[in-house]
Amino acid sequence: MKRKVFDLRPWARVARHSQSVLNLPGYVIVDYVAHEVTRPLDVEFGGRTIRVLDSGFRWVRVHPTGESGVTGSALSAMLDAGGVPVQVYVDIHVGEGVGEDGLPWTDDAYLDVIGDWHVGNRGDGDGQAGRVTEAHIIDAEDLEAAVQGGLVTPQEAQDVWARAQDVRAALLEGTYAPLAVLRRYLSDPYT
Repeated sequence: MKRKVFDLRPWARVARHSQSVLNLPGYVIVDYVAHEVTRPLDVEFGGRTIRVLDSGFRWVRVHPTGESGVTGSALSAMLDAGGVPVQVYVDIHVGEGVGEDGLPWTDDAYLDVIGDWHVGNRGDGDGQAGRVTEAHIIDAEDLEAAVQGGLVTPQEAQDVWARAQDVRAALLEGTYAPLAVLRRYLSDPYT
C-alpha cells in the first residue's frame, strides 16, 4: 500500500493557490483553492466529461481522524469557481492519520468511489440542496494488480471491496457521514 498525504500545494497544474487546514472533532478539513490553473483537468464520469479543476476551483478534503490499520475512507469534493460541487471522490484506505505538519494521510487501498453532485432547485449555488445522483467504484484493476503482486491479500481485497460498496450506497442514500460535514463546512466554514 502506498501512503498518500493530502497536500495539493506542489501541484504542477496550478500556478497560484491557497490551502488552509481546519481541525474539527473527528475530522481534518483541507480547503485548497486553485486561483490560477495552467492546465485544467477534465475527467470521464458516467460516459461524459466533467471539469474538476480550473482557475477558481476548490478541492475540499473531509478527512476522518481515525486509526491506522482499519479499512476506511476519506472524501474530497471538487467545487467549480461558483462554489458548486461538481464531483465527490472518496479514497478507500486501510489506515489514516494526521502528520506532524497537520496534513492528513492515508494508506491507499487502490479502490476509489466517485460521484456526481446534482444541485437541487434552490439555485443558490451553495450545494446545500445537492445530492449524489450517480456513483461508481473505480480502479478495480489497480486492486487486482496489487493482489496478483502480493501487496494485498485476497481477504484485504474483499474488505476493501465491501467498504467501497458501502460508501457507494451511502453516497447515493445521502447517509455518508463526511457528506454532512462537507455540507456544514460549505454553509459555514467555521471561521
